[in-house]
Amino acid sequence: MASSSEDDVPLVKSKANGVKSSDTIPKSVDQAMDKENPTNGHVEAGISVRHGPVEEMDVDEDANGPIMANGVTNGKRKARSSVTNGKSYKEASSSEEDDKPLSKRRKMAAPPKPVLDSDSELSDEPLIKAKAKMPPKVTAAQVGEDSDSDQPITEKLAKKKEKIEKAAEKTAKAIRAEEASSAKKKKQKRVDSDDEDDVPLAKKTTKKIAKPKKEESDDDIPLRRKAPAVSAKKDKTKVKAEAVSPAKKAKGKVKAEKTEDDLAAEAEEEEFRWWENMDKNDNSIKWNTLEHNGVVFPPEYVPLPKNVKLVYDGVPISLHPDAEEIAGFYGAMLNSEVNVSNPTFNENFFFDFKAMLDNTGHGKDKDGNKIKIKEFAKCDFKPIFEYYDAERQKKKALPAVEKKALKAEKDAAEAPYTHCMWDGRKQKVGNFRVEPPGLFRGRGEHPKTGKVKQRVRPEQITLNIGKDAKVPTPPEGHKWKEIKHDQTATWLATWQENINGAFKYVMLAASSDIKGQSDYQKFEKARELKKHIDRIRKDYNRELQSKVMADRQRATAVYLIDKFALRAGNEKGEDEADTVGCCSLKYEHVTLRPPNTVIFDFLGKDSIRFYDEVEVDTQVFKNLKIFKKEPKGPGDEIFDRLTTSALNKHLSSYMTGLTAKVFRTYNASWTMSNLLKDMKSTGTIPEKVKDYNDANRQVAILCNHKRTVAAGHAGQIEKMQEKINGMLYQQWRLKQMMIDVDSKIKKKKGADFFELPEDLDEEWVKKHQEYLVEEHRQKIRKKFEKENEKLVAEGQKEMKDKELNDRLKDADELEKKFKKENKSKKVAAEGKSPSIEKLEASIEKIQQRIETSKIQLEDKDQNKEVALGTSKINYIDPRLTVVFSKKFDVPIERFFSKTLREKFDWAIKSVDEDWEF
Repeated sequence: MASSSEDDVPLVKSKANGVKSSDTIPKSVDQAMDKENPTNGHVEAGISVRHGPVEEMDVDEDANGPIMANGVTNGKRKARSSVTNGKSYKEASSSEEDDKPLSKRRKMAAPPKPVLDSDSELSDEPLIKAKAKMPPKVTAAQVGEDSDSDQPITEKLAKKKEKIEKAAEKTAKAIRAEEASSAKKKKQKRVDSDDEDDVPLAKKTTKKIAKPKKEESDDDIPLRRKAPAVSAKKDKTKVKAEAVSPAKKAKGKVKAEKTEDDLAAEAEEEEFRWWENMDKNDNSIKWNTLEHNGVVFPPEYVPLPKNVKLVYDGVPISLHPDAEEIAGFYGAMLNSEVNVSNPTFNENFFFDFKAMLDNTGHGKDKDGNKIKIKEFAKCDFKPIFEYYDAERQKKKALPAVEKKALKAEKDAAEAPYTHCMWDGRKQKVGNFRVEPPGLFRGRGEHPKTGKVKQRVRPEQITLNIGKDAKVPTPPEGHKWKEIKHDQTATWLATWQENINGAFKYVMLAASSDIKGQSDYQKFEKARELKKHIDRIRKDYNRELQSKVMADRQRATAVYLIDKFALRAGNEKGEDEADTVGCCSLKYEHVTLRPPNTVIFDFLGKDSIRFYDEVEVDTQVFKNLKIFKKEPKGPGDEIFDRLTTSALNKHLSSYMTGLTAKVFRTYNASWTMSNLLKDMKSTGTIPEKVKDYNDANRQVAILCNHKRTVAAGHAGQIEKMQEKINGMLYQQWRLKQMMIDVDSKIKKKKGADFFELPEDLDEEWVKKHQEYLVEEHRQKIRKKFEKENEKLVAEGQKEMKDKELNDRLKDADELEKKFKKENKSKKVAAEGKSPSIEKLEASIEKIQQRIETSKIQLEDKDQNKEVALGTSKINYIDPRLTVVFSKKFDVPIERFFSKTLREKFDWAIKSVDEDWEF
């Protein structure tokens, strides 16, 4: 072991683990650094400034769709996933090595270390230039700062965050004091009861039975055991049912059919409100009886027609069906430029393709001569692509009736697999389909992108089912790998995929009781953290100056996790994506810029680049300098004396089940809860929705739930602006109609009122008119098709094409009308008995729609860098969204899509507007 002077932190050089920090930190090191970086005290930290888009990263984005309250498609943010037909399952954390000693963990190959100058001992300039282009500098608009604001938003939010953290400290102390007081009272009651038991029966005083007192607060009951009040509707139904005596029921005639109210009341009575009985749930046994029908396998491969072949070096060749299927995987996706232009994707695909060719004898030309495929560059997959693309277009062009029939046929075949019977209750299954074979896309810069995902057979699948239930029959000629009866497991089927060796699971749907209970427990655990957050923060702030290296590293990690919502992180093997989190950060992932700015740059979850510049407490900055001190270099771990499992074990000493990820949920929910308390939302529904989104945005910024700007964001904004321009044009036409009705109105209103809006010009008007004419034609066609579908369904004859052509003349008339208006510069009034009053009323209605659309556009643009969907769905307690909805009378549909309403059914039904996190 090498020793050092008092001014240097001793480090140990190990071949297995690179450079490792010493056990302790001499006091002189802290003193020396304090002289270098003098500070006036605590630095206001905890707010980061996220830079803009990372231009050189290819990330699959969401498809366009209806804009929900959070400004994203379908009311929720979709995962950055690869384009795939199959649905993925939640993967098991088989790659985690938390419990292994550091010396036994797999290491990434470290890049060569540059030679350091002797005077660069405490310099923290990046030693290696990142391959990816650095993001552009952040602008005020990108973090939501108003151009006329005198104070940057980061400063405003830093003060707000400090206030929220002080409120958290005060709340934690109050909860503990109340619990202590309650415990003391209960103990005293038990003592009094014991004393009374010792008194002879003759001497016991008889007490009068007191009238029932007002129900006491349940604040002393543990959060996870509190049961929300049953809805008034349910109470009324129950009272009504009890009030009717059996004798009264027997009297008179019973109605043959029940009313809708009766059926609704019965359905509500039968509903299993599990969130009111969470204390009765067993923590180990998840079910007593379980029945299901297994899984649905993808269809077997259908060989290509004989005239469609892979071309190698200009020669069409025939392949074995197994090899042809793999060639088809690649050929079918030639239009996916992001994948087929990726060298790693192509290299991995060709490696697996060649392995299959070696097993099946490669290819043959038309004369039966063997053709050995050796070079990827000589392969031409275009004929395969053209075949599959034509098939896609055929399917797309099918009449709506046929599409509907095919869907109905598919739904009928899958119906037995969509639900299972769980403890006698029908529950929806989340994903019962086995993922079809194909090419693995991965996310971000995954090293295995392009590899072949093999077809999963029944022999690989283990089913979990009740002992007395009928075991599903496997496909003919096959058998299941294993049948289990594990009552502690919540999965129905599992298998191991070949790419990463991860286990795939068939689970219940998000709307099921089990999934709902999991979400409920997750948020209740975050509520539980309310009681302990002040002690945790006090302890880690103290340990930031600990002499013990392991303690100081742990305290610094908890600080970063709490303040900046970093994930804990786990070690990865060399064949896995090089994604990291807080505990697994390496030297090159952190750059220090005096006096107290830390720059994070690494691949985070799903191989998405995480780039963030944050201001930290001076002591934290100093600690990171110590953890990066020479002779550490690229490839060496910063927190080399800390593992995720050790960190979570320490956190669990404060509260049972506390892990690093609970901080993200707690911070987001607690912040939103505090913002809601001070909120006074008024105005229209869109304005109230924007108020909610503004609060959600602050949560996302404060908790660092950020994202790079989506590639399609500019296009979506342009589309929304076009919609607004279309309404402005519609408004302008109505104003021109006013002149047609009363020529004197122009003088009364002034010429400016009737001018074409400045954002529109004559060229735009002509293009928009063409769009309106084409849109009208499409509407006529769709209506015609729908009516024909109805006629066929009723057994009548379809309308002929002549009828469609007659209807399309209406669009031709509209086209002529626009041409006439452009030529004459006049717009004739439309409708029955047009009047100035009617036209003004129409103009006002359109103006309201324009204002609403402008609010939505502004909201969406402000959300471009903030992951509101992530905050709202995963980290903010859904009950807080329900509180806002009920408190300010906004339909819950504006915040949760249908899928989310099913997922958070327990939250919607369990709280009122007075509920607090």
